[in-house]
Amino acid sequence: MEEISKFGPLLLMFVVVYFLMIRPQQKRQKQEKEFESQLKVGDKIITKSGIHGKIAELAETSVVIETMAGKLKMERSAISLELSKKVQQQ
Repeated sequence: MEEISKFGPLLLMFVVVYFLMIRPQQKRQKQEKEFESQLKVGDKIITKSGIHGKIAELAETSVVIETMAGKLKMERSAISLELSKKVQQQ
């Protein structure tokens, strides 16, 4: 019985860390992957660095966006927001 009470606080700490840090991070990663998979040519987007553009081409892990300055190739994970959906939701 004494051994269980020694590991109780450690177990409790692990449970708290899991629910406050690990689980929300996994949920966020799942949402980001789902968002990236739903992108399509013609979507107006904003990258994480603040560049506005429209998707011109899609590849498995990269995307070509058309901006006022020309075309840029970047990773799908660099896209933070899809504007068409945001406008429709309001």
